[in-house]
Amino acid sequence: MMTTAASLIGEPMQPATLPHTELAPGVAVGSPAPAGWAAVTDCPLLIIVGVTGVGKSTTLDALTHQSFAHTLLPNRRDLTDRLMIATLQAEDGEPIAPVTDRQQRFAYTRRYRQRHPGGMSHALTQLWVDPRQAAGWLVFDGLRGENEVTHAAAMLPHAYFVALHAPDGVRVRRLLGRNDAFDQIAAAPVTGAQGEPDGFAALGLPEAEAILSAEEAAGLWALVAQGAISAGDLRARLQIVLEERRNYDPQATIAALQREAAARMLVIDTSRVKPKRVAAQIVEQARAWGLP
Repeated sequence: MMTTAASLIGEPMQPATLPHTELAPGVAVGSPAPAGWAAVTDCPLLIIVGVTGVGKSTTLDALTHQSFAHTLLPNRRDLTDRLMIATLQAEDGEPIAPVTDRQQRFAYTRRYRQRHPGGMSHALTQLWVDPRQAAGWLVFDGLRGENEVTHAAAMLPHAYFVALHAPDGVRVRRLLGRNDAFDQIAAAPVTGAQGEPDGFAALGLPEAEAILSAEEAAGLWALVAQGAISAGDLRARLQIVLEERRNYDPQATIAALQREAAARMLVIDTSRVKPKRVAAQIVEQARAWGLP
């Protein structure tokens, strides 16, 4: 059933049992908040929307070189670790500890979404901000799924959204090239997959055929054949993209924003626009929205 903003209005915003904990200078969770702090729901926000590999981090780096005064909120990873996963671990009676395997993190975030319809958006609404420390406009990286942006459109009336997207083949190549320690996922060794003839079934990922064009697939197999990447590396990055596909539909997410917050959104295909221009477009649109 399609989630609508109206179905989410009225959800409790602050859990009374959560102690006030500062996550970054001027940014905290929990109640009661000190005098002078504001609920993030009352603050202007710029929210970056997009799945792994669409260029969110690169865009944020480019944004720092623009004339746009802003403060980065603790990002999705931070809120996942320090709020979402930690909360579930505590409820389970487990030690609160980092979880690096992507599949395990997906399992935790799925559970959180089951309890809180907005998922990461719900976690974002729990923040308090001290305007004396958090200067400029607040920027959050980032939301992903239809349910998250629908919740945010309803619960964050002063939020503006920048949806970044790119073809899945581009995302896989970016994951292969960025060597981020966070991009790890438990998997058995790959045997017998040296090139294109056996296809992605040889990697145990036949569903990859459905998300990649023939040209994209051929290009990835060429990297394996050339020795630029291993078959195991390819499978690991494909697994990340496929696992996200099971949780988030980028086109449905954009459609939800167009439905719920059309006047507060900007969509950019980062496979067609260079990072500096992406950042410039964001600043131009922010100023059109009335942001300084």
